Amino acid sequence: MADGSAGKMAVELSDDIQALSSMPEGQYFDRKSARIKIKDVARHITAFANAAGGELAIGVEDDGEITGFRKQGSQDINEMERCNIMECEPAPSVAVRRVDVLNSSGEQDSVLVLNVEPSTSSVVRRKCDDAVFLRVGDKSQILGHQQILALEYDKNQRRFEDEIVRGATIHDIDHNVLDEYKEKLKTSASDEQVLRSRRFLVDGNLTNAGVLLFAENPTVFLPQARLRVLRFQGNRMETGQRLNIVKDQPFDKPIPKIIAESAVLIRSLLREFQYLGEDGRFETIPEYPEFAWFEGIVNAVIHRDYAYSGDYIRVSMYDDRLEILSPGKLPNIVTLDNMRTTRYARNPRIARTLVEFGWARELNEGVQRIYTDMQRMFLNEPIYSEPDGAKVQLTLENSITSRVLRNQDSLESRISKEILSSLTDYEIAAVQLAFAHGRVTVRELCARLDRTPKTLRPVLRGLVEKGILYWHGSSPRDPSQYYSLDR
Repeated sequence: MADGSAGKMAVELSDDIQALSSMPEGQYFDRKSARIKIKDVARHITAFANAAGGELAIGVEDDGEITGFRKQGSQDINEMERCNIMECEPAPSVAVRRVDVLNSSGEQDSVLVLNVEPSTSSVVRRKCDDAVFLRVGDKSQILGHQQILALEYDKNQRRFEDEIVRGATIHDIDHNVLDEYKEKLKTSASDEQVLRSRRFLVDGNLTNAGVLLFAENPTVFLPQARLRVLRFQGNRMETGQRLNIVKDQPFDKPIPKIIAESAVLIRSLLREFQYLGEDGRFETIPEYPEFAWFEGIVNAVIHRDYAYSGDYIRVSMYDDRLEILSPGKLPNIVTLDNMRTTRYARNPRIARTLVEFGWARELNEGVQRIYTDMQRMFLNEPIYSEPDGAKVQLTLENSITSRVLRNQDSLESRISKEILSSLTDYEIAAVQLAFAHGRVTVRELCARLDRTPKTLRPVLRGLVEKGILYWHGSSPRDPSQYYSLDR
């Protein structure tokens, strides 16, 4: 049993009995009756320790009823308190506290709160059968042999966020971010107590996680702690004289600010498109569903391998796709095949903190929802890949062609499917505008695609040469000239 500051605040923040009875069970919290067997308490302790840590309230039923330890059949509370030492190997760090309550029978009683720290250096097993459990969502799941081997391997990577950064102290903190965090936790504790309680500050020095989350200038200590947003003109990156970068913005602040500020920029760079709804009216939709790209960014900053110092997170925006590249391969327990259903945090402290900030979700619903939201917007499925075997990349395709072809039943009365499928994205956008509004001008197409007249005027002329659009005007300099599908 450990009663140091490591878990003190987490318990203080949760010892309100109403919170313990109503808080939803999830990745970081579970409640159990005091009638639970000791070996099952060990199951949940080891599961939390092998994942990102968490809190177990004993003496509270699944439906929130406070039954305490006086109910017939309850286990001995003293044995429960020693469970991590007597039933787990190696013994994980657990902060223990008894909360005085009135149980549902009106008797003075206690609820036991166990705050389990993540095991950063070894896999924790249950002594009675050598079983290994991992917290996944609201379940403590038993692992098979291959999963245990993968977990043992990944324990080495999880050490990085807990390493002390010599010279990084509380004086390097961005107090705006820390104040926001304290507000989320609903605590008035001192800055030092908050940082120490979550092990972001150890022996007067910030840990890597503390630097990444709360330091005003993280790159002073970790140069790789950056995210860079690049916007390209076209569908690929050009070099030299044909360099086609139209926006290049780095973000090197603490993670909560990186997420918030990069999202604002990306949102401003995204385009909007029109599609023909079932009622025959054109509706405006964004280039990508916001949840998809935002969740991709959050996942990148949570799960990247920060020990890999040679690269940083990149968000590359092309005309036809958006790519989010995160340094470090997938943790061994996660593969490209199972990532939609498997949850594992390479950086559990960072993951837990971003859940508390409200930026991330506890369950593995994020990846699955990216697929769902892309499908709902008639876009291709997201593509996850591991370029060079050392990075993870998420690709979202805006699929302008497939969106416009939703209009094909109407457009095919004017333009054949074969011709539509042969057009470029810019040409299809021009045809779409002409079909939606009866006409299209160079200015309107530029506004729609965020491109220059020099780029798009030849597109419209090319459609005239193909016999798809017709030009209307008295001269090339006519300010009222336009293009349409009709003569």
